[in-house]
Amino acid sequence: MINRRSLLGAASVASVLPVQSLAAEDDLCAHVDPFIGTGGHGHTYPGATLPFGMVQLSPDTSNNGWDSCSGYHVKDGSIMGFSHTHLSGTGCADMLDCLVTPRTGAVVLNPGEPGKIEGSYRSRYTDEVASPGYYAVTLTDSRVRAELTATLRTGLHRYVFPAGEAGHLLIDWAHGQRNWWEKSPATKLDNTSLRLIGNDTLVGGRQVFMWANGRWIFFALKLSRPFSRAELYQDDAPIGGTEVAGGKLKCALHFDDAGSAPLLVKVGISAVDIDGALKNLETEQPGFDFEGTRRSAHLAWQGELSRIRVDLSDPNDRKVFYTAHYHSLLAPTLFSDVDRRYRGMDNQVHSLKPGEENYSTYSLWDTYRAAHPLYTLTQGPRLPGMIGGLARMGQESPAGAPIWPLQGRETDTMIGYHSAAVLAEACVKGVPGVDYKAAYKVIRKRAFDDDVHGFGLYRQLGYIPADKVDESVSRTLEYAYSDWCASKLAAAVGAHEDARKLRERSRNYRNLFDSYIYFMRGKKADGSWVTPYFPQSLGHDQKRWRDYTETNGWQATFLNQHDLYGYMSLFGGDKAFEAKLDALFNAPSELDHGSLDDISGLVGQYAHGNEPSHHVAYLYAYAGALPKTQSRVRMLMKAMYRAEPNGLEGNEDCGQMSAWYVLSALGLYTVDPVSGVYVFGSPLVNRARLALGNGRHLSIIAEGNGPDKVYVSGVRLNGKAWSRSWISHDTLMRGGELRFLMSATPNPAFGARQADRPPSFV
Repeated sequence: MINRRSLLGAASVASVLPVQSLAAEDDLCAHVDPFIGTGGHGHTYPGATLPFGMVQLSPDTSNNGWDSCSGYHVKDGSIMGFSHTHLSGTGCADMLDCLVTPRTGAVVLNPGEPGKIEGSYRSRYTDEVASPGYYAVTLTDSRVRAELTATLRTGLHRYVFPAGEAGHLLIDWAHGQRNWWEKSPATKLDNTSLRLIGNDTLVGGRQVFMWANGRWIFFALKLSRPFSRAELYQDDAPIGGTEVAGGKLKCALHFDDAGSAPLLVKVGISAVDIDGALKNLETEQPGFDFEGTRRSAHLAWQGELSRIRVDLSDPNDRKVFYTAHYHSLLAPTLFSDVDRRYRGMDNQVHSLKPGEENYSTYSLWDTYRAAHPLYTLTQGPRLPGMIGGLARMGQESPAGAPIWPLQGRETDTMIGYHSAAVLAEACVKGVPGVDYKAAYKVIRKRAFDDDVHGFGLYRQLGYIPADKVDESVSRTLEYAYSDWCASKLAAAVGAHEDARKLRERSRNYRNLFDSYIYFMRGKKADGSWVTPYFPQSLGHDQKRWRDYTETNGWQATFLNQHDLYGYMSLFGGDKAFEAKLDALFNAPSELDHGSLDDISGLVGQYAHGNEPSHHVAYLYAYAGALPKTQSRVRMLMKAMYRAEPNGLEGNEDCGQMSAWYVLSALGLYTVDPVSGVYVFGSPLVNRARLALGNGRHLSIIAEGNGPDKVYVSGVRLNGKAWSRSWISHDTLMRGGELRFLMSATPNPAFGARQADRPPSFV
């Protein structure tokens, strides 16, 4: 359990943590610090949730600003209340549904407009504590101690009011993320309703028109003891009766005896209807057993975290590792009720068949790179639901292949069509229970028929013209990789002619490679290069056109993940490509005027704070220069991840930033996930034990590891020498022992032969 008041520096707490071992009885939750990433641009939240849970019950410190995308930032200094849905590490904002705020005394009225509730119920706070599945804080202005825990679909609050005092709960059903990017920021709502049932229950529904435009959310709230009286508010004006519909709605539940005993509040949510929220509540939280629910949440997290047990010498590394593992398990999120109903991407209510599951919150542009590959190692039982649900989503959605689906709506955020990557990877790795033929039909429509975001021009010209479509270079390169992924899926389902066409089209990256300057560069519809060109710039005319998506020319030049040997030939071979990689890492870190906060965590022009760079340090392995991968990766793990609120160099992005760390700390990374290949890096762990499922385990040992021994002189698999700089997914999933022999000096011969380098374009 982490107390942030005593931890803002982090090291003081880390120094007293018990020495980590691989012992089964070790409490892994004790090594997780949910406050990592709640500062800087990490965009994480510290509240209570379960692995892949539908409820994320957490404090809201702000609903208005980029660095408050999760609803929380350590610098805000005050808490508005506690809401039940949050996003982890995204760069866009939504959610924060059903805000509950405890307060002593009477409802605070706005002195300028008698009879109206004051707009803010903010309180300063202290004694903030968080651990997996639990959060607590003292609201100093209202003198209330608040504790939170959760099940998959419900949140449970426990409030201790000052002894002998009256108090109330304000349920703000108008609260949510605000569109701060518009001139008149507001939470856009419709179909709002609140209804009191008896003297201990409140239910409501609403439709939210924000990032996930038009999503539905319903809640059911029950109290551990009756309220003394209740007041409903519509557009901040008090009204009579027991129900209200339309407008901005709030409800105040008063307790004359608030301070006589702890007040417990349980809340169930549903995207289907109020009945669904009530059933979720009755099934998962039939009573008000706070300690029992907290213990169950702790056990759930202990079970998930124990899938990867590690031995790390540095307590700070241990905290960073287990927090990264924790963050990687927050999304995708469950999105169905206990009665197996869910709201589909067509806005209709569906029922799951036996064996099916439904999830939401797929940040695919980010998570296809490392988070989903990590799940293929450790989340075998969940994979059919995650992958099968993604395929079903594409069948239901009017938009077709999922891009960034959230709460039953397509946000259409980011570029490429990377659901192809996740589906193809699962197919290549043999994930069962997925209708890959149906999935390919959805992917095929996007690949061959849809004309969105320049895709028609891409198919016609082999690239997207920089004078026709914004972010043309990045779009072209990511369409090319998505084509590669789609070709693997097509081949797997027998669509061999489609596979041939997509495979060839995946080489469209060549059309934007300027062989004179050796950079990826924007090209006009007439075939001429855009000018002026500066590799540290977002594009040739930033007032009108960006050529890149959250990158610049330096970073986009290394977006190729699939045809590495073909790509290296454009530079003049592996040595020239290695030199270009060196130039990336050694370039000045200055960015062009008007650059984005997303381009962060710079080492030269390498930007670890954003996902397009995440595979780049591993590209040295393809050039036969594995020691450079080892030194770069070890440096990035130590420099870009810290045990403090400002401990992430960029948005967490639904687990991708953390999954990169988890895999890299194990000594593995997937440059091209659909290849089924993991490239070796520099393991940070001394030892690790992965539970692969079906009784199989993989032991990873870094023999002789230490801060000065970052190089791998050799590898042994189950006692036998292993000369390759990579290993296949199938080999890892058989289990056994993977032993890295660590050294203070590089071994340039290891992995240098062409036969030992990672395969590409296979």
